[in-house]
Amino acid sequence: MEKSRRQQRLAFILLFGLWLPCCFTQTTPSNSATPTPTPSPSPSPQPRTEKLKVRLAGYPRKHNEGRIELFYKGEWGTICDDDFSLANANVLCRQLGFVSATGWTHSAKYGKGQGKIWLDNVLCGGGEKSIELCKSRGWGNSDCTHDEDAGVVCKDERIPGFVDSNVIDAHVDENKIEEVRLRPVVAMAKKKLPITEGVVEVKYKDGWAQICDIGWTIKNTRVVCGMLGFPHERKVNKNFYKLYLERQKNYFHIHSVACLGTEVHLAACPLEFSKANATSACTGGMPAVVSCMPGPLFMQNSGLKKKLKISSNVRLKGGSRVGEGRVEVLKDNEWGTVCDDRWNLQSASVVCRELGFGSAKEALTGGRLGQGMGPIYMNEVKCVGQERSIWNCPFKNITSEDCHHMEDAAVRCNIPYMGLENTIRITGGRTRYEGRVEVLSVDSNGTQSWGLICGESWTTKEAMVACRQLGLGYANQGLQETWYWDSSNVTEMVMSGVKCTGSEMSLSQCQHHKTVSCQKAAAKFAAGVICSETASDLVLNASLVQQTVYIEDRPLHMLYCAAEEDCLSKSAAKANWPYGHRRLLRFSSQIHNIGRADFKPKAGRHSWVWHACHGHYHSMDIFTHYDLLNANGTKVAEGHKASFCLEDTDCQEGVSKRYECANFGDQGITVGCWDLYRHDIDCQWIDITDVKPGNYILQIVINPNYEVAESDFTNNAMKCNCKYDGHRIWLHNCHIGDAFSEEAERRFEKYPGQLNNRIS
Repeated sequence: MEKSRRQQRLAFILLFGLWLPCCFTQTTPSNSATPTPTPSPSPSPQPRTEKLKVRLAGYPRKHNEGRIELFYKGEWGTICDDDFSLANANVLCRQLGFVSATGWTHSAKYGKGQGKIWLDNVLCGGGEKSIELCKSRGWGNSDCTHDEDAGVVCKDERIPGFVDSNVIDAHVDENKIEEVRLRPVVAMAKKKLPITEGVVEVKYKDGWAQICDIGWTIKNTRVVCGMLGFPHERKVNKNFYKLYLERQKNYFHIHSVACLGTEVHLAACPLEFSKANATSACTGGMPAVVSCMPGPLFMQNSGLKKKLKISSNVRLKGGSRVGEGRVEVLKDNEWGTVCDDRWNLQSASVVCRELGFGSAKEALTGGRLGQGMGPIYMNEVKCVGQERSIWNCPFKNITSEDCHHMEDAAVRCNIPYMGLENTIRITGGRTRYEGRVEVLSVDSNGTQSWGLICGESWTTKEAMVACRQLGLGYANQGLQETWYWDSSNVTEMVMSGVKCTGSEMSLSQCQHHKTVSCQKAAAKFAAGVICSETASDLVLNASLVQQTVYIEDRPLHMLYCAAEEDCLSKSAAKANWPYGHRRLLRFSSQIHNIGRADFKPKAGRHSWVWHACHGHYHSMDIFTHYDLLNANGTKVAEGHKASFCLEDTDCQEGVSKRYECANFGDQGITVGCWDLYRHDIDCQWIDITDVKPGNYILQIVINPNYEVAESDFTNNAMKCNCKYDGHRIWLHNCHIGDAFSEEAERRFEKYPGQLNNRIS
């Protein structure tokens, strides 16, 4: 493991500090008064006669971040991330003309460089004027690979009066390739989105330019298709294009491309740029044309869509947009996560492609898209980029000391341009994240106009799809009334009865009425949304339920408060109060927030309901459903839990509690914290007085009415096999609803109470 290797190296340095002067050098300019000794096996660095040149490279990046490259001895090279620090980044950012650094990156986040690794184990104090004044192993002395190339993120503020003398060759910035597109020929121009075939064009100056196809390979096509959101490339019929393209005035900006096929962007490939006379720079060739194969989600041909199946043992969870999320892999019929050590764009791209997307736009670390709850299966994944599945890549197995869920890896994949965001807008809100939803409709004459959506059946699920289509993240709320927002002059209702599952890419993919039918036709009752870049995600601790379950025969005279709050079955009303008892299935419930925003009740405290009997406020009508189901899914007993008092019972190390409901305090669950309802709290049960002995399924559902927005509702249910003999009860196979494979889940529901061991 990379971290262990670094820790061992650091320990060795600390133990043998006397060894440092002979093995680590401080490289100095040639005008230094005292030459510094170099490691004996390495040749002495050549005297420097010019200022060290530094640049940012790689992809994806902005003008103030990227892979660090140094120009030394006529060759660009990189810096290894071993012992890298913010102090190093500060020195480099100042050399690049920025006031300071805000961060640094490891493990080739911006892609692997080429050529030399010029510096390793760089140790700056932070005040040096150049990276060459910092301690290191010496020029060209490194035990790293380009998997460990370091990058920096600089504060986007330039040093006043800075003159950038670091950049070599003025044409470097001019030739930076950022935008690439496919231009279909006239005969294909009317094809629907996504555009999968056409002439490759790169953004150049104020227009678009072509690439010469002499020497063009299928590897180049793979890279172009990947960055445009397509997982696979196809051969193209060049003769179809030849006559048409010969009649066009083509402007060639790139003369030669030599991709390996593993790059995530054309800019990462070796490129040769055309000289001044770019119109005649491709003698004997023509503009490069590519054809790509879209993934099933973006395919128009439904027959072909059925044949193309995406991976069944890899998935993305917790992302707000299509093609992003925490990476989860299936092993022994149970889903688990991937540790982010050495997680890079090549490995992320393998995941993206096997799920039907293009190459990776970002390889995210540190649980950036939420933390998982199950096992962690992989560490130090090292994909080349050509593998069909992440399971084909070398990786290390995990021990509990290696990784924690705060290190879960995630991805953002390139997806094809579908233009979906152009058919929806929100208006009237205070910020760009909220407003009344308006959709673009087309009448029988082909005339386009904007219209409203009836708010009657509008819920959080529909709002989730609208926010996703708008590119605004998660749905914080779905609003059925928007009278308080001044909107545009749009008043006509063009859509009603919208019903979504929540996973659709656009509202047009949801069910809705063929003919608009809206009882409250006034625009004041149009659907609206409040979107957010982050959301909470509640998950129940399934193993704790299994460990704490028991049966209690509780006397009726101790259940008056519970009856008042409707926590007993209907037959309790006919009991001979206060004599007799009720049989209760009791268990503890520990609910974790593993999302990226605090979970807070939808209702403000002004509308919370005071319950005098128990002496607390209810902030939600129903927070959790507790059900006992028979083999065919019918409820035989049920319970519910109003939000007694949502608060942070405990938190992960380093996370502070924010919610405590005593004295009418704030209610909620902080990210990284959990709320524990102990088994001995009133209503923390199912009344099973009328249940006959047999095999059942215990099901618990958090936030069942989707009252509060979450990034992932599929993990809100927990299920257990349950066996009741009339005296005792056993729970086994307790798991979060989406923790098992589909096959294991089918077996689970087919044989409730029969499987005594964990499903495998």
